[in-house]
Amino acid sequence: MKTLVLIFTSLLTVLFGKTAMANSNDVGPVTDFYSLSFLSIDGDTIHFSQFKGKKVLIVNTASKCGFTPQFGDLEQLYQKYKDKLVVVGFPSNDFGGQDPGTNEEIHSFCQKNYGVTFLMMEKSDVKGDSKNTVFKWLTDKSQNGWNEQEPTWNFCKYLIDENGKLLSFFASKAKPMSEDITNLIEK
Repeated sequence: MKTLVLIFTSLLTVLFGKTAMANSNDVGPVTDFYSLSFLSIDGDTIHFSQFKGKKVLIVNTASKCGFTPQFGDLEQLYQKYKDKLVVVGFPSNDFGGQDPGTNEEIHSFCQKNYGVTFLMMEKSDVKGDSKNTVFKWLTDKSQNGWNEQEPTWNFCKYLIDENGKLLSFFASKAKPMSEDITNLIEK
């Protein structure tokens, strides 16, 4: 029954942009979120253990997408909550070839056009067999405890709580400053 509920929730998310969330009956993470690390867009290794005690919003991004203006909203969200929130962008060319540039070009674009100061990671795959280790964690319920929803397009959002537990998935249409997201950050 629980599997059917997860499938139905995932289907609603894909079709209508509704939020999928963990509930109290969900199993906790099997793999520790804080054991993950990844290269930043500048080539530095970022250990996720440094995020302990803060919520983390992970977003798959693209520079040439209809949702690209969300970079500005993500920066606004980060600036408003940076005492309790880390925003992490993962550029990817997985959807419609909408981020074809190099890491340097993507980084420059984000800073020049949207003033991005939140953490950006190196360009990588976020879906399918070649998805990066972070998105493997985000989309494998045996690792994160409940979610199997891969990004359905650019600017999908995954919120992790202060203890490294995946809280929620938001589809691309969910605006970063929406109450659905800000209410969870403020909890």
